[in-house]
Amino acid sequence: MGHLGIAVVTGGSRGIGASICERLAEDGYRILLTYNSNSQPAEDVVDRIRSNGGDAFAVRVDCTNLSEVYILGQHPWVERGVDALVLNHGRYDRTRADLLKPEELELTMKTNFEGAYHVWNALSKNLSNTARIVVIGSQLGIKGSPHGADYSASKAALHAWARSLAQAVGPKGQRVNIIAPGYVDTDILAGDSKERRLQREEEVPLRRIGTPTDIAGVASFLVNNDSAYVNGSIIHVNGGLYLP
Repeated sequence: MGHLGIAVVTGGSRGIGASICERLAEDGYRILLTYNSNSQPAEDVVDRIRSNGGDAFAVRVDCTNLSEVYILGQHPWVERGVDALVLNHGRYDRTRADLLKPEELELTMKTNFEGAYHVWNALSKNLSNTARIVVIGSQLGIKGSPHGADYSASKAALHAWARSLAQAVGPKGQRVNIIAPGYVDTDILAGDSKERRLQREEEVPLRRIGTPTDIAGVASFLVNNDSAYVNGSIIHVNGGLYLP
């Protein structure tokens, strides 16, 4: 397997992040993935990548902790130069806008938006001149949500920052794009009843819930050369559920 360079994926231990790690490893990237608490799922991702002939390493990073983010920026793999950065970590609480408490909003913004900024900032000096940055946003960052006001706000801020960053770093040759998933079969939907899941499927024109692999395929496109002229875009991956 040839190596295309180093890809850093935050929140890479499960769900969408794990699928992105494995797909980019298949593409030929060395993978440095972060996790926040449980090391075992992260080590499982590393083992799967290595068993398939790739190279990966997992490191614990709380993206709200600036000292831990700074240490990530000093990692030997990062110091070699980062060719792809996928900002995937996040938190999602189901709280209505009229019931949202200040501390809930603060924590979600600190994690989903500020955490992404701080990781990028810590790694920015080691991003290659042609680095590809992929931000995992959400359709809820555009249309809002009746039960996830803080999440929607954080993703809206993330979208705006990422599009601004695309304009700022584009002259260097770096590209920044956003993936906005719809319904994806991850822990967020794990609590659905059978009836609610069927309802979600009926809402989607393709009549199915998306998979982490669906998102990983788009991430692969965005960090590779087929997307060489795509910059500052929001790519909606939702089966037609939401068409802005």
